[in-house]
Amino acid sequence: MGREPARRARLSRRRKALLAGAIALVLVYAVQRERTRLVVEHVTITLARLPEAFNGTTVAVVADLHAGRGRRGTEAVRDMVARINRLHPDMVFLLGDLLHRPQDRNRCIPALSQLRAPRGVFAVLGNHEHGIVWYTRHFGGARSPSVGEWRRTFADAGVVLLANEARPMMKRGARLWLAGVDDAYSGRHNLAKALKTVNRGECCLAITHSPDLIDDPRIGEVDLTFAGHTHGGQVRLPWVGALFGPYREPRARSAGLISVNGTKLYVTRGFGTGPIRIGCPREITLVTLRRGGKSTCSGVHGAKHDTAR
Repeated sequence: MGREPARRARLSRRRKALLAGAIALVLVYAVQRERTRLVVEHVTITLARLPEAFNGTTVAVVADLHAGRGRRGTEAVRDMVARINRLHPDMVFLLGDLLHRPQDRNRCIPALSQLRAPRGVFAVLGNHEHGIVWYTRHFGGARSPSVGEWRRTFADAGVVLLANEARPMMKRGARLWLAGVDDAYSGRHNLAKALKTVNRGECCLAITHSPDLIDDPRIGEVDLTFAGHTHGGQVRLPWVGALFGPYREPRARSAGLISVNGTKLYVTRGFGTGPIRIGCPREITLVTLRRGGKSTCSGVHGAKHDTAR
């Protein structure tokens, strides 16, 4: 009789060891493989108000590279640029947090000058460009460049920075608006200001960093918004998705396309590796805009994608 408890104790120890080993393997995979895997998502989005002249326009969307200190710097930016150029997009949208520290802007941003997009390269600032992360809210942080300083740095690289402003893009007499809205996580967003010059009734795209811009009362005037910031949630569980993050409604807003508040929002998982990723590979998105009677989307996250090498 005395042998049975001892046998059960040995089995319990073995099960615990197996469980610990399995967890360790998952963590090793997440750190060494999954966090570096890059997927090119091919997405088609149909917009009812898209001018016919812009039908078929392609846009490369990238966010959250986090290049800089403790990470690959200029090398990481050049790698991102080369991958985008291989897609031959008409436009490029850079959605913030390209750098991990604003101090690295003069070292890393110039590499963006090699981006090739006939209809332009456009950027917005993220919370890291503003020098705002979770701990700076409590302990403060180093001075970050002004929007004007960032604008000059990007302009020197041939990139147009949009900070709570919009500009029209013309093609064969048709007009498509692009509004760039500063970061909501940093409290710098002003959608009303960005839309001030936009003609209501005309198609408008918006680019921003945090997906929480979608809660702005005027978001219904925008046909499609692109955002980053979430890193896809970093860890995405099957049938559950992301569990938490520094943004509202993590499960709904962490990645992909959603329809909310009378508009559409596409959130990229980000280009940077991050400390850990599980079920959440890095992403470059190539969006094809199509004109149609009803706004739809196909090809999101797995329906059509390439694993980049």
